[in-house]
Amino acid sequence: MGSLIRLLIGVPGAVIVTGGLFLFMAAMIKGPTRLNEEEDSININITAQIDDTDINNANRDIKRPTLDAPPPPPPAVNDPSNRPALNGVAAQIPTINANLNIGSGFNPDRDAQPLVRIPPQYPERCMNRAKSTETVLVQFDVTPDGQTTNIEAVDSSNSCLNRAAIRSVERWKYQPKIVDNQAQWRRGVQTAITFNLADD
Repeated sequence: MGSLIRLLIGVPGAVIVTGGLFLFMAAMIKGPTRLNEEEDSININITAQIDDTDINNANRDIKRPTLDAPPPPPPAVNDPSNRPALNGVAAQIPTINANLNIGSGFNPDRDAQPLVRIPPQYPERCMNRAKSTETVLVQFDVTPDGQTTNIEAVDSSNSCLNRAAIRSVERWKYQPKIVDNQAQWRRGVQTAITFNLADD
């Protein structure tokens, strides 16, 4: 009921206001417009003034730099005793004995050899329950590229140090095992890593 009353009052009010605005605007448009013709008109000049310059006089003022005389050529040496001798040094060609004996102990095959071994860091979380010296036995394989893989802690005196030992071995580098001039896997390499806790 209230919305119906608002509709009945609002629609005629909106029509009256709109009509009044329309009439006011029509009166403004039809009204006389007066221009103030007494004011001076503004004169804007956008043409730039170009000054002519005398090119001939400008070129006369430029002074060319004077160049220094080139240095004289070095004196020619006509004394034949001053020239070095071009005679080669006479020497006998050495003879090389091609029958080399490398010994019976030479073996081109070799086992994996460590190149880089980075020592582990003692973890702080393991220091409070650790002895002065702890040992972790680590087992791993060496790839033909010399990388360590399949790393595991086989035995340790403190299991808290196992992760530090494995992380250290992951960064080791080996010279791979060579068999018949071919790099091979080296499996089951075991190394004991000793952790020493420094006394403060």
